[in-house]
Amino acid sequence: MPTVGVKRDLLFKALGKTYSDEEFDELCFEFGLELDEITSEKEIISREQGDSKAAGASDIVLYKIDVPANRYDLLCLEGLVRGLQVFKNKMEAPNYRRVKPISGEPQRLIITKETAAVRPFAVAAVLRNLTFTQDRYDSFIELQEKLHQNICRKRSLVAIGTHDLDTISGPFTYTAKSPGDICFKPLNQTKEYTASQLMSLYKTDSHLKHYLHIIEDKPVYPVIYDSNGIVLSMPPIINGDHSKISLKTRNVFIECTATDLTKAKIVLDMMVTMFSEYCSQPFTVEEAEVVYPDGKTCIYPELAYRKEKLSSKFINCKVGINESTENIAQLLTRMCLRSQATGVGDEIEVEIPPTRSDVIHACDIMEDAAMAYGFNNITRTTPCTYTVANQFPLNKLTELLRQDLAAAGFTEALNFALCSQEDIADKLGKKISETRAVHIANPKTAEFQVARTTLLPGLLKTIAANRKMPLPLKLFEISDVVLKDETKDVGARNSRRFCAVYYNKSPGFEVIHGLLDRTMQLLEVKPVQEEGYHIQAADDSTFFPGRCAEIFVHGKSVGHLGVLHPDVISRFELTMPCSALEMDIEPFLGHTAETPLTHHVPMQEVIKHNFPTQSSEAPVFRLTSTKTVFGDMSTAAGLKALNDFLADKSYIEGFVASQADLAMFDAIPSAPSSTFCHLLRWYNHIRSFHGERANLPCAKKQFVLLPTPPTSTNNTSDDDIDLFGSDNEAENAEAARLKEQRLAEYTAKKSKKPTLIAKSSILLDVKPWDDETDMAKMEECVRSISVDGLLWGQSKLVPVGYGIKKLQIGCVVEDDKVGTDLLEEAITAFEEYVQSVDVAAFNKI
Repeated sequence: MPTVGVKRDLLFKALGKTYSDEEFDELCFEFGLELDEITSEKEIISREQGDSKAAGASDIVLYKIDVPANRYDLLCLEGLVRGLQVFKNKMEAPNYRRVKPISGEPQRLIITKETAAVRPFAVAAVLRNLTFTQDRYDSFIELQEKLHQNICRKRSLVAIGTHDLDTISGPFTYTAKSPGDICFKPLNQTKEYTASQLMSLYKTDSHLKHYLHIIEDKPVYPVIYDSNGIVLSMPPIINGDHSKISLKTRNVFIECTATDLTKAKIVLDMMVTMFSEYCSQPFTVEEAEVVYPDGKTCIYPELAYRKEKLSSKFINCKVGINESTENIAQLLTRMCLRSQATGVGDEIEVEIPPTRSDVIHACDIMEDAAMAYGFNNITRTTPCTYTVANQFPLNKLTELLRQDLAAAGFTEALNFALCSQEDIADKLGKKISETRAVHIANPKTAEFQVARTTLLPGLLKTIAANRKMPLPLKLFEISDVVLKDETKDVGARNSRRFCAVYYNKSPGFEVIHGLLDRTMQLLEVKPVQEEGYHIQAADDSTFFPGRCAEIFVHGKSVGHLGVLHPDVISRFELTMPCSALEMDIEPFLGHTAETPLTHHVPMQEVIKHNFPTQSSEAPVFRLTSTKTVFGDMSTAAGLKALNDFLADKSYIEGFVASQADLAMFDAIPSAPSSTFCHLLRWYNHIRSFHGERANLPCAKKQFVLLPTPPTSTNNTSDDDIDLFGSDNEAENAEAARLKEQRLAEYTAKKSKKPTLIAKSSILLDVKPWDDETDMAKMEECVRSISVDGLLWGQSKLVPVGYGIKKLQIGCVVEDDKVGTDLLEEAITAFEEYVQSVDVAAFNKI
């Protein structure tokens, strides 16, 4: 946010009232601003340059005020005071007018066709009979600089030039010439320079050097002359010294050259509206003509007022208030938006002045109404949608996959989302036109030209940067790629992909294939051709011919796997075979369609604001059973159990509403009391799905118990007649005794069987500190570790490099008694010999 520094005493004088710091801070908050700092020029210099530099600086108190980035009308003292005065009903919003010259023709600015190569647009205006004081002059210069840094984008879009009109004569010509043909005395210099010399001169200027790059590479430079051939300015670098303004200047000619005409019009309107109050006729601006190369003539400044219409219901609904149409019109008028009720229903007509270029949508008007009403005055309400925040389903799936892929022995990599065109096209044996890549308009480097369409290049570049690491290298990444999509508003969409590579002396296709099978197992997709997943041979220029397969899930292609083509491997500066897998993981999310939010207002808000209520409700169909896995929903105990279950959940199962929620909803006889807050929140939310019951996904588990048929009281029913029953109760008792005896014998026999002991074979790499470590002593220390369930095996010394060898030793452990963590902790305890311990291999026996 831009920060405006104003002198406190000067501000209070303009406001006509003195505030305490706390009172002014509160006023700023009410108006949508923030008093960031209370300081002085001396304090600022002392803090930035030291006390010695601050000697003699002013002690005048300065207010540093944070202003919204799009409120260009508040970037100077004049606009700030005007806005606050209107907000406090001390004055009415001024009416800005464009007038013709009192005598003679309007000033004319003629644009030549040569400017099309550099800055093709220009606008102009005149402030007539202006009275400057030192404070007004300083504010005038500071506003130019604020606009240059903000909407002008450091002069790249618009450059402002201000000139003493009494020292020059029109018509003025805006043209472009080669640097050697432009010669004039620039502002605050004592001699003339050519444009080429000026570019060299200002390379060391702390202020102007930041703007040189805008035109220094152009074949021609823009320049403005008056009718006598005097140079007014060389935009966007410097003005001429001949036409500089001073405290004695009475008539100011303002010109704005630009690459964006809309921005130029806004900037010109801001300059003239802010300082036209100091003219002999306040808030009037003298027009100027601009003639374009095609002969078209435009009159500036436009100072265009426009009108918008919206309803008070819209503002009440969005802000959360219940004000009358007239009151809302008054609130908007306090924000410099003259408004009145049209008399047609609750319609309001809003007049948007030329100073409010930030108002581009009805929501901007609604925001101003909320600001004028007072954010602290808006009644706190319960949100209309009852949910518990939870992780986005796609991110949740991503996290779960990451954990299991890491457990499978693969290392995760994270690469840049931008890459070069060569990475996703030439190096992979594809054409850039086939990649559907989103291109960056002005890339800073050749490495970041497009948004990646595949994760594979990033992983291959990661392997290339880590070629010296021990083989095999097994990497994976789960991230987004960007693809063109004409159906989207922005013309592109993100797609979450999973990619894995295996780099070793052998291709290792079976490793990648196994990883695919494991991933599908985790995603609960069966290896069935129609209802699950399968792979089939495919041709892809990235992969070796005959060694590529396409992955199909439920009949749709989701990715590829195979052995990379040798040309692809060599283009990424790799020397060994590599297998890769890449697939889209979004199809595995299932039903994640967003459900429309309800607009039901909680009952307490209906009563508070007298909102209309619906008189009838749709019929609710319920199961006859209230018995559930949480208990009987007709009892307080059952409701409490379900309330506790929903304390940190939005739904009965998963992350979206399903038939499980509807079944539980139907099992509850009536709306629960507010005592069960979590249950009530869930109940109200699920009730909003009434119209979409049939579209919700099926439940994975049964939470509502099926109703049991009632027991008949008729003793003569045929159902109670045991046709095959025994009449002898003694026989039944004997059968029960015999059953218990046999069960006891079976249990005793089973207890005598030996228990299966789970064992694992582990191969450890024990690494020393350096080549001087006594390896025999290190092995002796390792073998000295003795615990129940551990048996040491064979060992050998394996060269690592530079004369260093590591100890590779095997062992067999009982899983319930000894783990790898215990072994690593015990071995690394010998700090004198052991640097680290790695598990080289782990196999179940």
